Amino acid sequence: MTGAVLSIDDVNALTTARFTQVFGGIAEHAPWVAERAAGSRPFATRSAMVDAFQRAIASAGETEQTALLRAHPDLAGRAALAGELTAESTREQAGAGLDTLTADEFARFTALNDAYRARFGIPFILAVKGATKHHILASFESRIGGALVEERMTALAQVLRIVRFRLEEKVAG
Repeated sequence: MTGAVLSIDDVNALTTARFTQVFGGIAEHAPWVAERAAGSRPFATRSAMVDAFQRAIASAGETEQTALLRAHPDLAGRAALAGELTAESTREQAGAGLDTLTADEFARFTALNDAYRARFGIPFILAVKGATKHHILASFESRIGGALVEERMTALAQVLRIVRFRLEEKVAG
């Protein structure tokens, strides 16, 4: 069932434990998001489900939000090389061409990942669905000079987009 596209009725019929199992990976390494969203069932639509997941993140405390941000892998980073990404992240990064970088491109991503993490204390987060490696690099270079609070808000907004994209793949509209 985890690979199939579910109807909203199927989603609403899941036990809380099964719901958390099926949707626990929607937010990177943060099953608490699915656990909290489950409390908003029954969902009338997929959009209502997306809203519940996004509200769970938006209403979380700063400590939980920071942990959620820090759980995201670097784009084209060491976890990708080691095969340690979640299935969702692997698919998304491959779709953006990050699994076929040249040595020079990989070195650029590594340098930007390290600089960004050192500056902001979180990984660079971008919803890469539909993006190319060139678009990602341009976003990286644009955002690395940003202000701390603004960049944190941007990273959270990107997580919300990732959540929406992932739910759209798993639940019929």
